[in-house]
Amino acid sequence: MTATPRFRDSARYWRTPLLPGADLLTAEYHDHEFAPHWHDAYTIPVIVAGAECYRYRGENHVAEAGSVPIINPGELHTGSRAVEAGWRYRVMYAPVEFLRALADEVAGKPQALPWFAPGVIRDPDLAMRLAHAHRLLEAGNDALAAEAAMLDALSTLLVRYAQTRPATARVATDDTRVALMQERLTGDLVEPVTLAEVAKAAGLSPFHAARLFTQSTGLPPHAWRNQMRLQRALAPLRAGVPVTDVAAASGFTDQSHFTRHFRRMFGVPPGQWQGTQRGSSRDAAAPAPAPRAQ
Repeated sequence: MTATPRFRDSARYWRTPLLPGADLLTAEYHDHEFAPHWHDAYTIPVIVAGAECYRYRGENHVAEAGSVPIINPGELHTGSRAVEAGWRYRVMYAPVEFLRALADEVAGKPQALPWFAPGVIRDPDLAMRLAHAHRLLEAGNDALAAEAAMLDALSTLLVRYAQTRPATARVATDDTRVALMQERLTGDLVEPVTLAEVAKAAGLSPFHAARLFTQSTGLPPHAWRNQMRLQRALAPLRAGVPVTDVAAASGFTDQSHFTRHFRRMFGVPPGQWQGTQRGSSRDAAAPAPAPRAQ
């Protein structure tokens, strides 16, 4: 029996005017492991081959070929291979407002923000529609066909699987304290900040502040702050600001520190991500495995 070829670590991020504000990704991975991170957009992947395992909302999941492991915006998740060969997938990072507006159009009236239940969607027809739309968008040969396929795929996703997010039982006081700590952490991303200062903003001891923050966000304060730095680095990178300048302005100690964290989240170094964002048609292949999440 012929063995399944091993995938390489290779990724290409790109954009299309047919899905404004969205990042799209065509990639395959073997050695790379995504550290816990989130995206501001809906993460809508289709596994094309192999299988991916990921942790999401406190549970481990395995997404095999032909499945759609969707992630809601702002939700912490990881990613790594589930089989020896690795996995290949196509991903749309659909902006929140785009999907909300599409949900309104589909329903013919204003809708709550779409929310998708945790878990892998196993719907071959939906997977086929999403993969087909992604290929047409990437090819760029027929804008009319590509846009029609994209709207068909995303509206099918909404009609079949979109829900209203369940109400949480969180205590309002805890939410307020976490928000105060987040405000302190993001007030100046370059300025050094201590846990004692973050705790003081919420009126808690450092021990209780760290525990509450981690329980609420899924990340300790320093890791959450680094995620915010990475999110805010995307706009200047996309605008063509040199990586070294972006690293310094984002609060990282140096370019290598920035690159290490960026690669763990996006699967490629920031310079390669920036190159594909600026219209490069080359694959942004990661030359070496990214550091494993600690």
